[in-house]
Amino acid sequence: MSTQKPDEQEEKPLDPVMENVRRKMIRLQLVSAGVMLVMLMVVLGAIVYKLTRLSDQDAPQTAAVSVPSDAPRTAFAALPAGFEVSDVALSGGQILFYGAVGGGDRKAIVFDIAAGRIIADITVKPN
Repeated sequence: MSTQKPDEQEEKPLDPVMENVRRKMIRLQLVSAGVMLVMLMVVLGAIVYKLTRLSDQDAPQTAAVSVPSDAPRTAFAALPAGFEVSDVALSGGQILFYGAVGGGDRKAIVFDIAAGRIIADITVKPN
């Protein structure tokens, strides 16, 4: 089937210059593979390091009100006189009262439940 003789199918030795080029190419391929393997190990090590270093300090903290077991917490928010509440929002341990005072000025008042006092009084004015 093959038109070549068995003597011609055997590999002939390369001349010395081509043999040196072949050795350099094999060495370059091995060095490249080694560098890629080391870099892959560095990336995997960084991932493992990050995963093992996660703690409660890294997680976002939300200020929550502790709920007493025996009685509900009572607090008094002294809103300005004539303040009409139009919206209320709760976030963690803070309550936002949004509304208008008697003169029509809009205000946002933030009350902290844990502190038991108003922590922000913001006047909202349109442009």
